Amino acid sequence: MENKKEKTFKFVVVGGGIAGVTCVEQLSSQFPSEAVALITAGPHIKAVTNYKRVSSRLEEFDVEEKPSSVLKEKFPNLTIIHSAVKSLRTHTHCLETTDGGVFGYEKLCICSGARPKLLAQENSHVLGIRDTDSAQEFQKRLSKAKRIVVVGNGGIALELVYEVRRCEVIWAVKDKAIGNTFFDAGAAQFLIPSLEADKEPAATPCKRQRFTTEEPDAAHTFTADEYSRGQNPGPVESGSALGPDWHRGIELRGAEQVSRRVSVAYQCEVEHIFTSEEFLVSSQQRPKPDTAGSWPVYVQLTNGETFGCDFVVSATGVVPNTEPFLHGNNFSLADDGGLQVDNHMMTSETDVYAAGDVCSACWEHSTLWQQMRLWTQARQMGWHAGRCMAADVLSEPIDLDFCFELFSHVTKFFNYKVVLLGKFNAQGLGSDHELLVRCTKGREYVKVVLSGGRMVGAVLIGETDLEETFENLILNQMDLTAYGEELLNPDIDIEDYFD
Repeated sequence: MENKKEKTFKFVVVGGGIAGVTCVEQLSSQFPSEAVALITAGPHIKAVTNYKRVSSRLEEFDVEEKPSSVLKEKFPNLTIIHSAVKSLRTHTHCLETTDGGVFGYEKLCICSGARPKLLAQENSHVLGIRDTDSAQEFQKRLSKAKRIVVVGNGGIALELVYEVRRCEVIWAVKDKAIGNTFFDAGAAQFLIPSLEADKEPAATPCKRQRFTTEEPDAAHTFTADEYSRGQNPGPVESGSALGPDWHRGIELRGAEQVSRRVSVAYQCEVEHIFTSEEFLVSSQQRPKPDTAGSWPVYVQLTNGETFGCDFVVSATGVVPNTEPFLHGNNFSLADDGGLQVDNHMMTSETDVYAAGDVCSACWEHSTLWQQMRLWTQARQMGWHAGRCMAADVLSEPIDLDFCFELFSHVTKFFNYKVVLLGKFNAQGLGSDHELLVRCTKGREYVKVVLSGGRMVGAVLIGETDLEETFENLILNQMDLTAYGEELLNPDIDIEDYFD
């Protein structure tokens, strides 16, 4: 990095997603006379709108894509640099951008997000959905498609499979049930009938999230209808990421007459992707007569089945975007590839912080919190990183924000409100827990995780109105042994019990 620094800023933030924008807003408002810079590759930024607190820990908000000029108008001390980062030199405190600019910093926060893990690079038949451009490309391709294969079991896959109409969907998941990043097999069974029902008209705007993924095995393809009848297969790049409601306002409609047709292939992964030509000459394939040579691409699954389709959607999780920052520096990386940060969001390099999907929270977590690469956590981490950078400059002490005390997330799947609290899937509890479940088909699914008689997690699907009460019971760790199964008795107003 021979070039002369163009300018040195008090604070530089890299990334125009939720974490970066939240961090920049925090710093620009707290230090109105200091020079702050946001380096972002795209012309748009992700802004939090319609923010509201649902309870002391749960928050809801929309994510909107806005021109970066909106930030500039709000904060005169902010400079926006439209370029990607080429390299970072932590020992000289400067960054070089791909257009040749060199910028110095006193404090840097990396909020470069994550990119999709693609099943196959450089394959025109495999599409990853990450930013606005790829979502529009998906819409365009879908309009001419009769069958697609969706691979993955996180948030993007869940949303996409439910929203697509007039196109057959083969959904390949690694796990024994759908959506196991977010809920258990019981909740999956509650949701599965929604895939058979005709899709409702678009409801009011809802909050959704980022995506993550899980583990493998092998099995037969079960339709949603088979699953709902109890025949389930097991015990029960650059550009910032899409907003959580990425599919709102775009028609996800294929070329078929049928409204919705989803088949789920459980406990399998993609073994091989063939072009039409490769498939025809491949001697080991035994194609079904109606599919031979008639599709642009074929997907062979590890369960032995092969499906022809118009294109493949790769929704198998994300990889932290760390590349341009690593060379020549000494960052500690977590097992998931994220930049390790402590409870002040500081990396292993002096004066360098990180927030959002690019980082891995490596402090000692509260027993009721875990990191998931979700919109809520990107906002919380960006906000906390900004406060920590400010406290460091002012030589003030700062504690870990209380939002990291209890995991809490509210979203919407299959048109149901979904609230996740604490160790909602009994994460890390081993056999030392018991579950209480209440389910009303088509209306609500309530699961409580108890450990030592105390509530440590909950999943609420539907309009249960229990989130605030359960949040308080988890936080105050009251012994609930005496209540037993009455805790979920629908004839008892539990809120009155614990007010």
